[in-house]
Amino acid sequence: MKKSLVLIADDDDAIRTVVEKKLQRSGFDTRSTNNGKELYHWIEKGDGDLIITDVVMPEANGLELLPLIKDKRPRLPVIVISGQNTVLTAIKANDLGAYEYLPKPFDLEHLLSIVLKALDSVSSKKNRSNNIRDKENENLPIIGRSPPMQEVYRVLAKVVSTDLTVMIRGESGTGKELVAKALHDFSKRKNKSFIAVNMAAIPRELIESELFGHEKGSFTGADQRGIGYFEQANGGTLFLDEIGDMPLEAQTRLLRVLQDGSLTPVGGRKVINTDIRIVTATHRDLTNMIEEGLFREDLFYRLNVIPIILPPLRERVEDISLLVDHFLNINEKKGLDKKIITQEAVEKLMNYKWPGNVRELENVIRRLVTLNPEETINGNSVDEHLSSTVITPNSNVVGSLSASVEKNLSNYFDLHKNSLPPAGLYNRVIHEIERPLILKTLALTNGNQIKAAELLGINRNTLRKKISYLDIQYKRSKKTIYS
Repeated sequence: MKKSLVLIADDDDAIRTVVEKKLQRSGFDTRSTNNGKELYHWIEKGDGDLIITDVVMPEANGLELLPLIKDKRPRLPVIVISGQNTVLTAIKANDLGAYEYLPKPFDLEHLLSIVLKALDSVSSKKNRSNNIRDKENENLPIIGRSPPMQEVYRVLAKVVSTDLTVMIRGESGTGKELVAKALHDFSKRKNKSFIAVNMAAIPRELIESELFGHEKGSFTGADQRGIGYFEQANGGTLFLDEIGDMPLEAQTRLLRVLQDGSLTPVGGRKVINTDIRIVTATHRDLTNMIEEGLFREDLFYRLNVIPIILPPLRERVEDISLLVDHFLNINEKKGLDKKIITQEAVEKLMNYKWPGNVRELENVIRRLVTLNPEETINGNSVDEHLSSTVITPNSNVVGSLSASVEKNLSNYFDLHKNSLPPAGLYNRVIHEIERPLILKTLALTNGNQIKAAELLGINRNTLRKKISYLDIQYKRSKKTIYS
């Protein structure tokens, strides 16, 4: 059986020799050069089954060669290695069609595993970065073939094998946690913990102890040492959902952890080193929050190294049919009745605007499967169940606020599993509601405390005490709705 020929190009003689010997011992034929022009001459002749190339070489730059290689031999895998360990180099290599990018120094066993995988996959896929949903990843719980989702897959394919910090942005219900989980499940950290934390579900005065842990006696109710989410996720991935809800004091501490890779629990002195990939998500406009002084600009740039933008469902309606089939299959596997949906019903679903995105679609399908007595789901059934999701203006504010509070309380209690949260819960919950209420009222009144107190129905002295106690800072804008 013919051995695979690996072409190696690197200006560093030592690295080139070590790589060549490792591949030869593993059963490959090799040919090496320190010259980019010579490498391309071999490729033009049709030599080689795989390329390993450095970026900086005499005569030709490895990144500049990539488009030429892909144009002449599009299925030839190219592994780019480089001492220019920058995000830009990694992203550019993947953008230009590299099968993989490895910064120097790299592990030879890791390189060998990539070579084996690349050669094994040549016959089954044309380009790894075209679509993350290949045979190996067919169980990835992200559904869709629309152009906006293909772009999401393209970015995912580039970053799953890295430790780059990713920020996922999109409306509520678009599947941000699914993307975060995919980044973990197909990464080198997949055998370690994936810890998902909803920042909006944790009272602000407990966020630091929940994230970084606390020592016994560090605050009222801390009767034993608490292990924070950073320690729990060590070696794996920490997903911080709704990062825009993180208070400023916790943002400062998170920035220090990202800079140093170490943390100190609340009330403690021992420094704990961490090895964690951070993935964040938000539905908020963080740039506006930065301008309002509610989110640290330096932290934003630390977290937003690789942005992934999830499209709302109304911008990917061609995926609705696939999603419907997916949700029908899930419900059937859970023991619910098997249902068939008509094309008319699917078209009605495609014409709906989906303010709640994929999560809303999933709930509608579950409701149709559960409540529809017929085996077939038709257009009339869809009309009936979509109309039941409409909220009247009178119930919107009260109902959604109450539901939101109930959901956040449930999430908070779930965080403590079989134990009770620290004492003082009532005051903490009131504190959580009071602060944003006063902030919003001050914004509406342009910082006029007399008008804000009047709007809130409390006297000015009480408002001033609450502003001081809650450490509320606000900026006076040029515009106000009050004359």
